[in-house]
Amino acid sequence: MSVTVLLVHGAFADSSAWSKVITRLSEAEVEVRAVANPLRGLTADGEYVASQAAQVDGDVLLVGHSYGGPVITYAGGAAGNVKGLVFVAAFALDKGENALNATQGYPDTGLGEALRPWTYPGSELPEFTLAEDKYREIFAADVTDEEAAIGAVSQRPAAAVAFGEPLSVEPSWKSLPTWWVLPTADHTIPTEYQVDAAKRVDAVVTVVEGGSHSIAVSRPDEVADAIINAAGSLS
Repeated sequence: MSVTVLLVHGAFADSSAWSKVITRLSEAEVEVRAVANPLRGLTADGEYVASQAAQVDGDVLLVGHSYGGPVITYAGGAAGNVKGLVFVAAFALDKGENALNATQGYPDTGLGEALRPWTYPGSELPEFTLAEDKYREIFAADVTDEEAAIGAVSQRPAAAVAFGEPLSVEPSWKSLPTWWVLPTADHTIPTEYQVDAAKRVDAVVTVVEGGSHSIAVSRPDEVADAIINAAGSLS
């Protein structure tokens, strides 16, 4: 039975960010679905994605972009049919780490200053998007002007707890094969952090020279090829 690829987006995005990658995977006859990541908190999001994976008939390859990396790290150990992980311009947390402290000691990308807080009912903590005038610089430097403009005004906010909640389980990258798609011009998650994280998780690395954080949009061929190779190795 073939492997099903589940694509998990991160903060400030939705499943449509995977559209070009989905097209290329479908053309290669790879079974693929894009999961709507709730962006409400690492444990809640991880359990949700694990539930989605567990309902797939057969083996699953989880692909996580950005904050989706910690989510697939959690979900990979909670769903027994997950056989591999692909990190795309992502965080890869160990137990006890969160997205806020994982990159301490690495170059400042300006992400913190670009966050725009919003209140929402039922919570004392804010949720965040990126300031629209910072969106292209921080998140999507190499996409088209039209794509950047649409992305800036269609962001899905992420709850503060999504960034601050530590990973509460043993990371699944310790027991599953991993791959990493690593952009060299990421202004959201430092490239230097990603290089070190990819080594820590013993990932097979695809380097995307000059790629921004939004490489699923700007460089879908490289991203899709890495996913296809990963899925092929699990089949």
